[in-house]
Amino acid sequence: MQGRVMKVRKKAVEEGVSLEDYVLDHLLSDVDPPGRAIAYAEAALELLKAAGEELERGDLRQASEKAWRAAALAVKAYAYWREGVRLSSHGELWRYKDKIAGELGDWVHDAWAQANAMHINFYEGWATAESVRQAHARVKRLVEELTRRIRP
Repeated sequence: MQGRVMKVRKKAVEEGVSLEDYVLDHLLSDVDPPGRAIAYAEAALELLKAAGEELERGDLRQASEKAWRAAALAVKAYAYWREGVRLSSHGELWRYKDKIAGELGDWVHDAWAQANAMHINFYEGWATAESVRQAHARVKRLVEELTRRIRP
């Protein structure tokens, strides 16, 4: 089993995508973009919930990374839903976030910046519990708003 996971992780790295994206894309290969959008949005909500649970347990790094991943998946879901496109790099996520902010408002920039700060915190571990709580709240708004629009 470990060998398979390593092989899948290597393929994801070769394609320049996260392990989650690689697995989701392969599991959903026969699903149309709107269906993929819903699957990504639901995964984002699950990650957001997991981030909250990690925060309650005091694991700030895991809460941070899960909040970041929830935001990234929500933006990817929105891109699938709006335009049927797959975003596969951090640069594409940043650019698409600007489109979303144009539609929903400047608060999206703040939520995205907080999500990215959490991505950094996963590696550095500098954020306080209050900082992670505040970021989680902003990311939650982003994920929930995008998901609300995507779900039928």
